[in-house]
Amino acid sequence: MSQEIDFDEILTKYRSDPYNYVDITAPHTGVVDFLVEKGNGVDAPSGEWNHIPGTPLFQISRERNEKTITAPINGIVSEIRIEFQDQFVEAGEKLLTIRHPLKKKEIIESILKEVLYLFPAPETAKFFFAMDIQSRIDQKGAGGVTIRPGDEAFTMSLMKRDTPIYYSGEEGVIHSIYFKPGVSVPQGEPLIGVCRADKLPLIQKVITRVKAEWDAI
Repeated sequence: MSQEIDFDEILTKYRSDPYNYVDITAPHTGVVDFLVEKGNGVDAPSGEWNHIPGTPLFQISRERNEKTITAPINGIVSEIRIEFQDQFVEAGEKLLTIRHPLKKKEIIESILKEVLYLFPAPETAKFFFAMDIQSRIDQKGAGGVTIRPGDEAFTMSLMKRDTPIYYSGEEGVIHSIYFKPGVSVPQGEPLIGVCRADKLPLIQKVITRVKAEWDAI
């Protein structure tokens, strides 16, 4: 993380484009039938357990089996590959993009991911904090726990085998936690965001400034 954080540059970026762009791809090979058009609004899953699916986006058919793909997030369909209507596509082909308006909390989280040291999941697996770290978090809260290179930080649970994971980033306090114990995390996704102790006032300044600036937008 750089010594200084350019607040104005960061805020200008989010002011000019306060959206997240989510690409929706074909989950497998098949023939596509779009159920939305460019400019349509779409809704995210809802309900107490997100058990109500989001807006249907398209159907993909393979060997007479139809699967409906629904929106994972709310927003507007900003791009759609209409040339793929009634066409066979390969798995992973981008079919449409949803422009999702960012809330203040999401903007703060995005900025934090730019300025914190992010420690990634080494493999797709379930993770837990090591007992010593979890005990300190329970006593002091994550922001009161300093983590150092070489510390046994996590237990990785994969195929009924538990493996200790050692921290290999810069020394600092655990500012943000991005995983839930026992819930699978994709490889490369951050587990924690770490902030050097001398940078904490800067981070707090970012959060305060964003809250004030965003209310004014």
